[in-house]
Amino acid sequence: MVDGCQEGCEPAPLPKEVRIAETLIEALLDSWDRNNAILVNLLRALPEGGLETRAMEDSPSVAELFTHIHYVRLVFLSEDAPEFARDVPEEEWVDERDRDRLAQQLNQSAQAVRDAVQNRVETGQDMILHYDHPILLLQHMVWHEGYHHGQIKLALKAAGRPIADQVAGPVTWGVWMRKKGAAT
Repeated sequence: MVDGCQEGCEPAPLPKEVRIAETLIEALLDSWDRNNAILVNLLRALPEGGLETRAMEDSPSVAELFTHIHYVRLVFLSEDAPEFARDVPEEEWVDERDRDRLAQQLNQSAQAVRDAVQNRVETGQDMILHYDHPILLLQHMVWHEGYHHGQIKLALKAAGRPIADQVAGPVTWGVWMRKKGAAT
């Protein structure tokens, strides 16, 4: 007998509130996964010379914006959910030109943020230093990274190296709007 159920019978369905909460956290984590996919897609779609592009002479390079995003993710984890933190890089603004390395860093820090938020929501644990709820960390990261996404595209455009809408659309907006399981 499992959960009051004799062998062969179906367990009782979860209460509606539990199903709704599970669906909401799945959707929020999916939005985080999509956010990171868009960021990595943007990195992959950069034109030749795109990583060294700057909006202005004294602005960070596109490469430095990507390393900053990775760094910020890990710093907030180290402060708010240290058991999920990975090693924080010594430098925040690194002129890394290896796209594969940047993509790997972004994917690793995104997974760490995802794991922390999911765990803190499921266990009902608060964040340590910032945020009234773990989901606010996720929302802050999406907002922060969207801000820098715009900076990257503006820097490329100002430098005469824009990413064409036909290229950017499917790997950015298309990722946000595509229904799960839909053809890519």
